[in-house]
Amino acid sequence: MKARWLVLAGPAVWLALLLGAPLAIILLIALAQPAEGVPPYSPGFTLDNLLLVATDPLYRDALLRSLLMAGVSTIVCLLAGLPMALAIARAEPRWQNPLLLAVMLPFWTGFLMRINAWIGLLADDGVLVRVLHVLRLGAPRLLYTDTAMYIGMVYTYLPFMVLPLYARLSRLDRTLVEAAADLGAPPYRVFLRVVLPLSLPGIAAGVALVFVPAIGEYVIPALLGGPQAQLIGQVLWDEFFSNRDWPTASAVAVSLLVVLVVVPGMIVWVRRWVVLVRRHRTS
Repeated sequence: MKARWLVLAGPAVWLALLLGAPLAIILLIALAQPAEGVPPYSPGFTLDNLLLVATDPLYRDALLRSLLMAGVSTIVCLLAGLPMALAIARAEPRWQNPLLLAVMLPFWTGFLMRINAWIGLLADDGVLVRVLHVLRLGAPRLLYTDTAMYIGMVYTYLPFMVLPLYARLSRLDRTLVEAAADLGAPPYRVFLRVVLPLSLPGIAAGVALVFVPAIGEYVIPALLGGPQAQLIGQVLWDEFFSNRDWPTASAVAVSLLVVLVVVPGMIVWVRRWVVLVRRHRTS
C-alpha cells in the first residue's frame, strides 16, 4: 500500500503544480479589481467580474456561439470520422497503417501553414470557387464566412475523432457482427445494435478530444471566420492583450472552464443513464 501511494504521489504533485496552481491563480485574478499598473489588477475579493461575464450580452453571446460552433464541428467530425474509422478497422492489415498515416499526415505540416492554404483555396479566386463556377453550382463567397470557419474546424479536428474511434473499432470482436448477420439482421441493424453500442467509448473519447479544444479555438475563427465570428476565444484574447483587463479575462476563462466541465459531465451522465436503462430492459 505504501509503494502504491509513492507511485501515485508523482502524478498527483504534477497535476497540482501544472493544473491546480494555474487554475487557482486564474480564479484569484477573476476575483480581483482592475487597476492601472503591472500587473493590471489589485488583489481583493469581488464577484463583479463573474457577474459581468454572466450577464453581459457580449460574453454570453460569444460563449453561446462558441458552443454552437464546437457542437456542430464535433457532430460533423463524428459523422465523417465514424465511417472512416470503421473502414480503416475493416481494411486488410497491410492497408491499415498507410490509411492511418494518411489521417495523421496533415500533422506533419505547420498548423498556420495549413490554415493559410485554406485561405487560398476558399478565396474568391480560389480553386473551390472556380470549381463551383465550372459546375454551374454558383460561386458563393466562402472566405470569411461561417462556412469557411466550419471547414477549417472539421479539417483540423477530424483526426482527433478518427484515431480514438479506430482504436476502439479495431478491437471489436468480428464474431459478434457475423453472428448478428447469420441471425438475419440487415447491415444497418447490425451497425445500430452491435457496432455502434460497442463503439461508444471511442465516440466519447473522440467527442471530448474535438469539443474541448474547439470551443476555445482562436486562430481558425480569426483567419477564416472574419470579424463577424466573435467567439469566446477571441473575446478572451481581446480582454487580455488589447484591453489589458485581466480580471474580466480571467472571469471569461473561469466561465469557459465551467462549461467545459459541465458539458462533458452531462455527456457522461447521459451515457451512464442509457446503460442503466438498457440493463433494466434486458433484466
